[in-house]
Amino acid sequence: MEKASVVLISGCSSGIGLALAREFALRGCRVFATARKPEVIGPLTKEKMETAALDVTDPNSIEACVREVIGKAGKIDVLVNNAGYMQMGPVIDISTDDMRRQFDTNVFGAAALTRAVAPHMIKKRSGLIVNIGSVSGICATPFAGVYCATKAAMHLLSDSLRMELAPFNIAVIVVQVGAIKTNIGEAAIKNIIETKNSVYASLIEYIKARAVASQKNPTPAEEFSKVLVDKLSRAKIPKIIRIGKESKRMPFYKKLPVDLVDRLMSKAFGLDKLK
Repeated sequence: MEKASVVLISGCSSGIGLALAREFALRGCRVFATARKPEVIGPLTKEKMETAALDVTDPNSIEACVREVIGKAGKIDVLVNNAGYMQMGPVIDISTDDMRRQFDTNVFGAAALTRAVAPHMIKKRSGLIVNIGSVSGICATPFAGVYCATKAAMHLLSDSLRMELAPFNIAVIVVQVGAIKTNIGEAAIKNIIETKNSVYASLIEYIKARAVASQKNPTPAEEFSKVLVDKLSRAKIPKIIRIGKESKRMPFYKKLPVDLVDRLMSKAFGLDKLK
């Protein structure tokens, strides 16, 4: 990644997206920070950044955003697919519509934005696509199954994209994020599926605890962003990057016997109390 790279980032209203926009700008990049509600990120123009409206679930919004960036900067060197959200609840309590909404944002939206940007990168035979995944996509937990599934999907899509775009000198990096200080926990609490008539109703406090689990002694988003951009600035960028608290422990759990992990998770999330 060159110092004067043009960087397009989705989901910059807070958290990782906002911190990354600021870090790239500090490194001398031309940053286009985006959000569904552009007025939220308007103040970033005072920090030597440009802003644009972008709803990754809306094809017209994607087309307009990419057209605007290309029109102003003439190219996109780096795309960061960061937009996403977390919805909590037992898998059998989440409706197909709610499940689809989460996949629309976390997976299909990232894929659509990549499809819009890739032709421009292919034309100039260079580019860097950074997909923000999660260690939750490596080792699933109770009450976050749909979110974990979206991140697992992001990881595997990244693997395929990496191989498919390599002939055009486009690198695809997946970042498997650990616990990072953001407002994702607060948002997840608001997005908990109604459980009062559920067989899991007695475990609502465990479901709430899962929603905010990533916000217990997390890595600051600014620290995360500095480390990530450092790695993205290397001559040889790691294809899979893990940063943040729990980014090593969760993948370690996946290597343990399945029955052991199930017992540990069941106890941690109160499922043993239902027997």
